[in-house]
Amino acid sequence: MSNFEVLSPSKHRELKIRTETGKSYGDNIQYAETHALEFRNIQACYPIFFSKGNNEGDFISVALLGFENNENLFLDNAGWNASYIPMMIQRQPFSIGFQASDEGDKKPIVSIETSSPRISTDSGQSVFDADGNPTEYLNRVMKKLEALHFGHEHNKGFIESLVKYELLEPFTLKIPLKDNSNNKLVGFYTINEDKLHDLNGTILADLNTNGYLQPIYMALASFSCVTGLIERKNNKMQKEWAEKLDS
Repeated sequence: MSNFEVLSPSKHRELKIRTETGKSYGDNIQYAETHALEFRNIQACYPIFFSKGNNEGDFISVALLGFENNENLFLDNAGWNASYIPMMIQRQPFSIGFQASDEGDKKPIVSIETSSPRISTDSGQSVFDADGNPTEYLNRVMKKLEALHFGHEHNKGFIESLVKYELLEPFTLKIPLKDNSNNKLVGFYTINEDKLHDLNGTILADLNTNGYLQPIYMALASFSCVTGLIERKNNKMQKEWAEKLDS
């Protein structure tokens, strides 16, 4: 269970954060939540799909990392093997919220997950300096958190438009593996290209004006990353077979 505390220099001055990646830090996940403003970076490495959210009719956009629960095919002994790591991973173990100030504006409040294995007092990036001021590391994290918050807010309208114009459809992905097993990925949604093609000019202009049209095509283009993900799966299986033979 996650436990969050509001970050403060009085309580967390000695805190350090391990920024490396690996299974021991909880990075062995099948997918990472993302948002439309991040698609440009995501689509270069990962397939972008959509998954049902917690509420009826809600969807989230995700970067697919593996084909099974607790499988991240981008993790190896050296860490995360990709040119870009999703922002939801980069921000760990921090989160951000906003609190109304006396002046009427909203003040960002950064919290930290106290149960995270990334937390240390011995090694890692310092969060505060000796005077209790945020370090460069924390300032970078705060910028990422604000970008993530803004991206998620923007994504609400993006998802609403996809649902409104019926652009999401469930699909089954066949996964051909070298062991000749029959594997399928189900439970995710993708862009319905036929519905997209049939949209009239007014709707397309509306999507474009709101900044939604480009990420739609980025999501479609990211499907080409499936081939690389299957290759990673095959390589992982071959490595496991070789290790069994050597043992």
